[in-house]
Amino acid sequence: MEKITGRYQVLLVDDEEEIRAGVSRKIEWDRLGFTLVGEASNGQEALEIAETVEPDVVLTDIKMPFIDGLELCRRLQKSLPAAKAVVFSGFDDFEYARQAIGMSVFEYILKPVNAVELNEVLIRLKEQMDRERAEQRDVESLRRRYEESLPVLRELFYTRLLDGRISDRQIQERAAGYELEMPEGEWTAAIFRLDQETHSAQHDEVLLSVQQFLENQDSCRKFRAALYNDDVALLAPTREVYPLLQELERLRSLVQAYLGLNVAVGVGLPSERLSELYQSCNGARAALEYRVLLGGQRVLYIGDLEPDLSTSITLEEEEQQQLASAIKIGEASQVSEVVRRVIGRIRETRMDLPQCQLFLMEFSTHLIRLARAGGVGLEEVFGNSFTGAVPIDSFCSYEELENWCVEKCQRLRELLNRQRTDSAGRMIERAKNFIDQNYQDSELNVEKLCEYLHLSPAYFSTIFKRETGMSFISYLTGVRLEEAARLLRETDEKTYLVAEKTGYPDANYFSYVFKRRFSVSPSKYRAGEKARQ
Repeated sequence: MEKITGRYQVLLVDDEEEIRAGVSRKIEWDRLGFTLVGEASNGQEALEIAETVEPDVVLTDIKMPFIDGLELCRRLQKSLPAAKAVVFSGFDDFEYARQAIGMSVFEYILKPVNAVELNEVLIRLKEQMDRERAEQRDVESLRRRYEESLPVLRELFYTRLLDGRISDRQIQERAAGYELEMPEGEWTAAIFRLDQETHSAQHDEVLLSVQQFLENQDSCRKFRAALYNDDVALLAPTREVYPLLQELERLRSLVQAYLGLNVAVGVGLPSERLSELYQSCNGARAALEYRVLLGGQRVLYIGDLEPDLSTSITLEEEEQQQLASAIKIGEASQVSEVVRRVIGRIRETRMDLPQCQLFLMEFSTHLIRLARAGGVGLEEVFGNSFTGAVPIDSFCSYEELENWCVEKCQRLRELLNRQRTDSAGRMIERAKNFIDQNYQDSELNVEKLCEYLHLSPAYFSTIFKRETGMSFISYLTGVRLEEAARLLRETDEKTYLVAEKTGYPDANYFSYVFKRRFSVSPSKYRAGEKARQ
């Protein structure tokens, strides 16, 4: 759901329908600068709705079935760290609520909810949220503070480090001279890239705001943030990739919420030492090339996308980068355009065709590396007689050379697309098999499944929804409820036992979910099936 410009989105959660209806009716949402985008009768339902609408504000009761308001707030803190919570509480639970949640809740309102009091709370909440976002979006102020606090030499140091243009000995020597703590050891590079259409007229100032924002986060105290080309680089002294990916997804969400910016984050493989950090940076840049293919702004880990990065190509020249990008994720017309532009440049040098042997070797090597990285056999690209080299005297003209290059690139592009589709299909089948074997586990979640698959949750969720048309939670719920329906039809098991066998330790919640799916309670469903027999 797209957010309405200038208004904050509100999710209302209470198990009493009368209270939800009263709050919904009595509050002048538009006048206060809010939009009511969803209602839920319990914490579990609220989490599912929040995943779709991504509310800025959650108004929630504290006592609810299945998942109470306190647990809801704790979980939303992880998935929507910028969202504000307002808690409704009965007299007996009021002090408990204040002590249990502490500073993560904007306000506590004693039931029964008074419209005047809630109006005042929403006015103060909007003022605070406006102030927080205005402070973060004050690009000019951030730019001035940046210029006063960070010497240009530090930026040059980070750039040279990420480009691989500084030696082991120079790293520690220069870091000490610039008063930077850069401990030797394992590091991982991440690249924050803005949406190309975002604030194009103020691109540099916006980049500064993202860098400053990241540096101000408590979790980033051990990280190093730096401007790098037209992006923001984050250097993390760790090789624990998946915890890092979770933190980067949280930071990406905060940048979107507070700065109003759409960003994608590319993450490279960990490097063994600082002098090799440029390899991780190259991997992060390569991962960002897939954002067009996967759609949306998200965290992309090269280890998910190109598992065998050691054999993949890293191209620093602009033409070579364009060729690799076109083959991996571009259209056929883009591939042809890049190849013809490269051959056209060679033609302009008026070089004799026999002198192009080195170019042909480099060109073939690029395709070989791309093929190996994508798991494509060389004979599929070049033919069964391919020996690893193509003699330039195989061609009588530049036209023949160009046509051969276009043909091989197009062939490789088709094979990579097929391989990627097949790989995604195999991964989805493994995921479905794992769910089929473990749906009884009430603790089964996307993190546990991704640990088994050795994938990051963000990447898996994107591919799973693209391939199946539904989220992991929806698919898991469907598997559980279909099995529950089968047990109700074919056995005399008690309802609570059917619930436990299908991953629902709370029989009441099982009945709620079952009725939402089949429109009848489990007992009525069983009775109806037996009557048909």
